[in-house]
Amino acid sequence: MAEPKPNILTPQEKSEGWRLLFDGKTTAGWVGWKKDAMPVGWQVADGTLARIEPAGDIVTVERFADFELAMEWKISEAGNSGIFFRVADEYDAVWQSGHEMQIIDNDRHPDGRNPLTMVNSCYDLYAPLDHKDWCVPVGRWNRVRIVADGNRIEYWCNGTKVVAYEVRSPDWTKRVAGSKFAQWPDFGLVPSGRIALQDHGDLVWFRNIKIRAL
Repeated sequence: MAEPKPNILTPQEKSEGWRLLFDGKTTAGWVGWKKDAMPVGWQVADGTLARIEPAGDIVTVERFADFELAMEWKISEAGNSGIFFRVADEYDAVWQSGHEMQIIDNDRHPDGRNPLTMVNSCYDLYAPLDHKDWCVPVGRWNRVRIVADGNRIEYWCNGTKVVAYEVRSPDWTKRVAGSKFAQWPDFGLVPSGRIALQDHGDLVWFRNIKIRAL
């Protein structure tokens, strides 16, 4: 059976309230972080939104509060990137306010050796389920979802819920206080913000980026 064409919503998805954040043809709806336009290092290539040259992070023009976000990604060998959400404009970098779902080549990147920074972790705060790499081999597409429903956050990878946490809970507060994020008092607490895709210096590709409000 042929693989469904990417970047197209099914009738069921439309009825469930999903909409595309990337149409597969243009970079409409995205801009560079702290910029008014897309950096040229991010390009549409074969139906993907790809970081192919130095460019900096990109963010959605829109801000989102409670949502379910889905997309597919693939990374280059030893590559590193990330998906951020509820990013506030007031900070110098997206990671100073937004939550991150880590993207790396777990086998070849040093961060893969630490459960708190390995692929699918909530970076530096929560390790994925069983400290396991739930991804397919580098060069193939991973399907991920992020559910942000008030203070309840879930990360899913290839059909498995790999991370779950409660913002403002005693556990969350303790973990943030012991992390590099402690110096930013609003870290992770912004109720609504942009979605960001990270340029960490490596080739990375995204497609089927879609969202629905909760």
